[in-house]
Amino acid sequence: MRVCLICEGCYPYVPGGVSGWIQMLCSAFKEIDFVIWSIATTREEMSETVYEMPSNIKEVHTLYLGDVALQKAHRRIVLSRREKDVLRELMTAPAQGIDWSAILELVRKYRQRMSDILMSEAFYDICLEEYQRQESGKVFNHFLWNFRGIYFPLMYILSGEIPQAELYHAVSTGYAGILGSCASYVTGKPFLLSEHGIYTREREEDIIRSQWVDGAFKQIWIDFFKKLSLIAYQQADRVTTLFEMNRTLQIELHCPAQKIQLIPNGVACTEYDKIWRERCRKSDGAVIGAVLRVVPVKDVKTMLLAFDLVKKKVPQAELKIMGNCGEAPAYYEECLELLEELGTQDVTFLGQVNVTAHLPQIDLLLLSSISEGQPLAMLEGMAAGIPFVATNVGNCQELLEGMPGDLLGLAGRIVPVMDSAAMAEAVVDCINNPKLRRQMGETGRMRVETYYSKEAVLKEFRQLYQTVGQGKSGEE
Repeated sequence: MRVCLICEGCYPYVPGGVSGWIQMLCSAFKEIDFVIWSIATTREEMSETVYEMPSNIKEVHTLYLGDVALQKAHRRIVLSRREKDVLRELMTAPAQGIDWSAILELVRKYRQRMSDILMSEAFYDICLEEYQRQESGKVFNHFLWNFRGIYFPLMYILSGEIPQAELYHAVSTGYAGILGSCASYVTGKPFLLSEHGIYTREREEDIIRSQWVDGAFKQIWIDFFKKLSLIAYQQADRVTTLFEMNRTLQIELHCPAQKIQLIPNGVACTEYDKIWRERCRKSDGAVIGAVLRVVPVKDVKTMLLAFDLVKKKVPQAELKIMGNCGEAPAYYEECLELLEELGTQDVTFLGQVNVTAHLPQIDLLLLSSISEGQPLAMLEGMAAGIPFVATNVGNCQELLEGMPGDLLGLAGRIVPVMDSAAMAEAVVDCINNPKLRRQMGETGRMRVETYYSKEAVLKEFRQLYQTVGQGKSGEE
């Protein structure tokens, strides 16, 4: 079987949970040939791979959004009245009211000329109609080019060649999901969609907080990403998600419930046996760790504020932050400035390191994110027998406290988002209670062994590849 994995902003250029999951999948399924179809930012930011890719990854196709540039000359394109109506629906209708098969047929017909549509008379007319309907106070030219700015990356990625595959598997909605939907529709091959976080909700949070989006266009951007998600949900043969709350959100976003299958992340505890043994021999300490990308969504600043409070009560405490510091350099600099302002000692940014080499020295792990799915880094820490203090986001509470019916006990402490005082209090309590800390570490490892087995996860995805692929082939 030949599977095309479609991803955005991650593998093979950026390390992280989703990238690690892709690496795990490709490494485990030696009998499958994989093609990576990667949507990246710019050639400067994502030019070098950070993973040693297994030999069964046969091709890597990368679409750089930074290459998007409006050409000075465009081929004239004239849409029929029906095609103009379809384009109008895409641009202005509510997501659940759109005929998505008609949208995909328009893409199929004009796939290599999608960028020309943006400069067409039809696109101009639709923008003018919407401008008048909204009674916008903006200059029309500003309104027009904002609309073009929304749709140009989409038209650009849809215009390229489609890699050959027997199954297309997107690991998010958004641009990856629309690519998978289009590839599936054009080729007639099956489409599998996996969501780790809920892309639409994450983009909505980003846009609301952003300064680069004009306030009058924030809702239009949010609606745009809802449309991309809905078309992926409609076109997908099966949709996987990590936990029940995500499934509920997908249904709220109009994903058909019968398509959704719960498959959690998985870790092989045996890979952490050596660390577990070393930790069992370790004397009690106050070394705190965090495995994360230094980006705003991880809210490293709240972690630093919390650690500053911890140091006042536990002077010997240390904080080691492991992960990429170069993805958001301005934010990293802000973190360093905050540390300098606070005067906090014993904080080390280790950068991209072999995390397993440092875990034996870690007594407690922190997660301060304002948004998460089901963090793979948390499962890995739990497999090593390390308790967590984590914010109440995504599936974190369920991982640390258990699902309904799970009587194993606590594997850490949950605190409110952006509450540095609550985080500091939980950290101090854990550091001052080594017996409790060891017990939570043992519970976490047992929970991973019981409910989050890597072997079980791989078995489910192997079966899913077989059934989805065979099901579509049987229809043709």
